[in-house]
Amino acid sequence: MLSASDVLILLRVGVAAVLGMVVGLERMAVGAPIRARTLALVTMTTAMLMAVADEAYGLESSRVVQGLVTGMGFLGAGVILHSAAGEVRGLTTAATLWAMGAIGIVIGSGRVLLGVLLTLLIYGFIVLSDSSLVARALKWGADRKAKRPGGQGQPSP
Repeated sequence: MLSASDVLILLRVGVAAVLGMVVGLERMAVGAPIRARTLALVTMTTAMLMAVADEAYGLESSRVVQGLVTGMGFLGAGVILHSAAGEVRGLTTAATLWAMGAIGIVIGSGRVLLGVLLTLLIYGFIVLSDSSLVARALKWGADRKAKRPGGQGQPSP
């Protein structure tokens, strides 16, 4: 039978999975190479390892955090690509992977509300950043400016 602490760990891991899925679905919607399943697995795994380590080792769980951060960096490095033309791709994907792993650590350590709020902050930043609303608004403004008579945004006489 599950103990009360086991149930709490399962709940934390479940919350981490949902948060990873939410951010992952947004990344999928914009065509990022990372999927909801990947981010859910990262947040679940980091939450699970952190929760078990926190319960088993207490203050010594900082070593687990160090290992998790290193592992997330390794995963993130795998999605960063350099093209022959010198273009770098995958930085946002790598940063999202790393951030969601950190969310798992926060939730696994028992700070569920903080993890939810941080996820909302991360999600809001991603949605309002380069690949969505703000970028479209900036592009719309630039297109509109370029279409003015006289070209290049010069006011017509």
